[in-house]
Amino acid sequence: MTALSSGESDPASPSDETCSSPWCNKKLLLLAFGSIGVVFGDVGTSPLYTIKECFHGKHAIHPDPANIFGVLSLIFWSMLIVVSIKYIIFILRADNRGEGGIFALLSLLTSSERKLSAPLKASLIFAGILGAGLLYGDGVITPAISVLSAIEGLEVATKAASPFVMPLTCVILVLLFLMQHRGTKNIGRLFGPIMVIWFVSIAGFGLIQIFSQPRILLAVNPFYAFDFFMRNGTHGIVVLGSVVLCITGCEALYADLGHFGKNAIRLSWLAFVCPALLCNYFGQGALLIANPALNANPFYELIPRVLLYPMVGLATAATVIASQALISGAFSLTQQAVQLGLCPRIRVVHTSSDVKGQIYIPVVNYALMIACIGVVIGFKQSSGLAGAYGIAVTGTMIITSLLYFLVLTHNWKWPLAKAIPLVAIFIVFDVAFITGNLFKIVDGGWFPIFVAAVVAIAMTTWRKGRAELSRKLADATLPVDLFLAGVSKRKLPRVPGTAVFMTLSSEGTPKTLLHHMKHNHMLHEKVVLLSIHTLDSPDVPTGERIKLDDLGQGFYRVVATYGYMQTPNVPEIMQDVTPYGLITEPMTTTFYLGRETLLTGGESKMMRWRKAVFAFMSRNAGNPTAYFGIPANRVVELGAQIEL
Repeated sequence: MTALSSGESDPASPSDETCSSPWCNKKLLLLAFGSIGVVFGDVGTSPLYTIKECFHGKHAIHPDPANIFGVLSLIFWSMLIVVSIKYIIFILRADNRGEGGIFALLSLLTSSERKLSAPLKASLIFAGILGAGLLYGDGVITPAISVLSAIEGLEVATKAASPFVMPLTCVILVLLFLMQHRGTKNIGRLFGPIMVIWFVSIAGFGLIQIFSQPRILLAVNPFYAFDFFMRNGTHGIVVLGSVVLCITGCEALYADLGHFGKNAIRLSWLAFVCPALLCNYFGQGALLIANPALNANPFYELIPRVLLYPMVGLATAATVIASQALISGAFSLTQQAVQLGLCPRIRVVHTSSDVKGQIYIPVVNYALMIACIGVVIGFKQSSGLAGAYGIAVTGTMIITSLLYFLVLTHNWKWPLAKAIPLVAIFIVFDVAFITGNLFKIVDGGWFPIFVAAVVAIAMTTWRKGRAELSRKLADATLPVDLFLAGVSKRKLPRVPGTAVFMTLSSEGTPKTLLHHMKHNHMLHEKVVLLSIHTLDSPDVPTGERIKLDDLGQGFYRVVATYGYMQTPNVPEIMQDVTPYGLITEPMTTTFYLGRETLLTGGESKMMRWRKAVFAFMSRNAGNPTAYFGIPANRVVELGAQIEL
């Protein structure tokens, strides 16, 4: 992997061609169109609740003209600095072979040519884990607040709909999660057109109000933002915690980098999505200037009554799309965590034969569904979820800013005089937003913190436990040369076929092989010691994946290397080794797996309760047979007890 220097251009994503031919331009436009439906669903539905939360509810401020101008100024400059400059221009440059997301930033740092100190590396990994935990919290809150906000539009049409808002929201969420196993390939074709209609509609309704109150455009002057804080003090900072809702979805935007590329995302945001959102926000502001009493739901008050019900339907579709992006992101995040050794093996279902990134993880899907239904029932209204949403968004943003600073200085070798001023601007906004949301912890902000804490404890425990287990196994490992010398002396009978012994370490002799010899007193003609390693890169090409060593006496060591966004498949590995000289027959190949029973009374440095958590996670980890795609009727499991 090649790091950027301060003067180099970005390594192009697969979709970021640098040609100017009509074909390239057409492809870029198609990618930009597709990104509208997938990348911007979250930030694109934020007008449903952002202005509403600023001027209506527990922490709202009075909708007088000065406050309206101040809030709109804050929204404008937040979208300009945070989304357009921070993420669209700068953060999107930090891709790992075309892939984005918080784990991409982390892997850029940990795989850099310049070595990190052990404490700094541990701190970075913990920061990445914490950011992942907040993203899971975001994945729970986004579907709940988005769909709930859309359905609340029925209350604008008639108060008689109020009792049905929460049940209808729960039904839509249940249907959304039950459809996940079908994959997003077919429904994804509808995402772009629906979201284009959505953005055109909200921009049009906003422009109508702007034409009636054109002076609202003066809010682009930053003076109104400064004046807002001067007049409102602490209350203004609290309202800033609601303003942050206008920039939700930035992390999802970054995580979807690999699907569309930088150029397509930048084009769709700057040329279409951002102008449409600003038109709607300023339109809501113009509406409140004319009639402050409409602050309960200014988004739907923009809509003519004859179009209200169709708009509720369109908003519901848009929020389902926004939710889909976060749910798919949670699946991808979990797959990466498994491959990076931060999470136990979990069953991963590939829902598309030609799109590798489309996966479905049942346990994550149903956990998210239960959590989403729980928060809808618990918080009851979108206003109750707004505080929780802000913490999840701002917490992840500040972690991204800190990791990006290290990428600038450590990987790309920017001088501090150049990196500090840039990132300082980002940090100022991040700290201001998270400060505003700290006032809302008791009102729901505790929820994403709780989710992040649970995820962090689980991931750090699993990582520490696997390290201790590997150390324990390595201490008891017999060097392979001594083992082969013993095989030569004992002259055990060899039976036809191939035995594949899977092992974590690419050195020494697997315990499963020693147990097999002890109990069966024979060996196969060919014995393969198979290790699967994961790199800090999103993918490894097939031609670079296999390393084969002929150990002699019919023994082979195979090391298969995958990226953190790839799922290993053992039968495919056995086919891939054929060009290297190891020919095996699937029907005469037996796979030997070790199954450890963990005892918590050992001398490892883990705390007793963490040992118990690790043992529980290990017992409930996904079956390696299914995870690695091994034929179940050709697997032999050999157990062993290990004290941690």
